[in-house]
Amino acid sequence: MEIRREKFDSDAARELADALEAELLATYDGVPGSGGLPAAAVFEPPAGVFLVGREDGEPVACGGIARYDEATAEIRRMYVVPEARGRGLSRRVLAALEDEAKALGYSLVRLETGKLQTEAIGLYASAGFAPIPRYGPFANDPRSVCFEKPL
Repeated sequence: MEIRREKFDSDAARELADALEAELLATYDGVPGSGGLPAAAVFEPPAGVFLVGREDGEPVACGGIARYDEATAEIRRMYVVPEARGRGLSRRVLAALEDEAKALGYSLVRLETGKLQTEAIGLYASAGFAPIPRYGPFANDPRSVCFEKPL
């Protein structure tokens, strides 16, 4: 898989973000998450970046870094299409996002996922992320599970 920076409002990024949103709505009985769809601008340097992974030219994975505060980046919209799962692509995207966060000057990265997304929870725990209290728009959402990792 080739991973490259791409604008969040590109066709490939929107296709992946829309697929993620549809999957989340199906998982949570049509109830949208607390985070909402971010504006494309949050993924623009120097505060953020969005990555798209492609296999044979087809977009199969994505994720973004957005500024949470001066020292902290937030991972948003991380996704791998169902037919490409189980091959370590999410781990590669996560590592690339951590590298991008470091390059942008962040010393900490945090994220939110849903409690029903057990594969994502396992990935983050195995990659060294520690559970933290729910924060920001997720603070009062019992469906949310939040993590953090120093870089």
